[in-house]
Amino acid sequence: MKIIFIGAGNIASALIGGLLRQGISSDDLHAIDPSAGARKRLNKRYPIETSKAASSIVENYDALILAVKPQVMKKAIEPLAPWLSTQLIISVAAGIRLADISRWLNGYSHVVRAMPNIPALVGVGATGLVSLHSADDADQALAERVLRVVGEIIWCEDESQIDAVTAISGSGPAYVFYFIEAMRNAACELGLNDKQARALVLSTFSGAIQLAAQSDEFSGILLERVVSEGGTTAAALQSFEADNINKAISRGVSAAYTRAIQIGVTFGKQ
Repeated sequence: MKIIFIGAGNIASALIGGLLRQGISSDDLHAIDPSAGARKRLNKRYPIETSKAASSIVENYDALILAVKPQVMKKAIEPLAPWLSTQLIISVAAGIRLADISRWLNGYSHVVRAMPNIPALVGVGATGLVSLHSADDADQALAERVLRVVGEIIWCEDESQIDAVTAISGSGPAYVFYFIEAMRNAACELGLNDKQARALVLSTFSGAIQLAAQSDEFSGILLERVVSEGGTTAAALQSFEADNINKAISRGVSAAYTRAIQIGVTFGKQ
């Protein structure tokens, strides 16, 4: 399974790291990026070949992962068209629609849109996938092989669901990091030192997630098990409710979803 990345930024780095961790050979990975700085940063982390621009080497790869910013996608991928025959195209760019990618590649049909997330770096990512209607079973099977290496995958029935995936799991790790940082700061304000705060907060998140994942019960039921009437947890949750934290989170996720749609509309006009 030979994979070439168009773009050498953060998400490409995360996927490359995850693939290498899962046993994919560095000889089977390649990254193309016009930025010397991006190539240098990638090469400091991973021993893979990189190049400045696309060339006929594209013909030698099974899959091309489009990992560039949405606003430069059209410019970045148009030069690929002459070397495409049966290779699978996997776009991991937020918002950019399948039809626009196919159009920019002169109607190329082997296209899948994916939204992985940054935990792919350590092999525990979450990825939503949807394929162009003209993509075949072999395309979907290869997309699964590539993305399953770095974590869980789900297939979406409709492309609009990928924008929801973007808002939930694509951006989701940032929400978790945001909450972790808020709890760490709160711990320090209560007198714990930074080392103690970090250890407690990370262990709490890790343990709670493992418990939820291993339980057949809904998280709401697990929450009730922690809460006792008039206790400390109840006091915290009452404060959260008073501040409408639940609705604030919902509004934030909705804002991410709306932005994903806007990106597709804006840059798809190119």
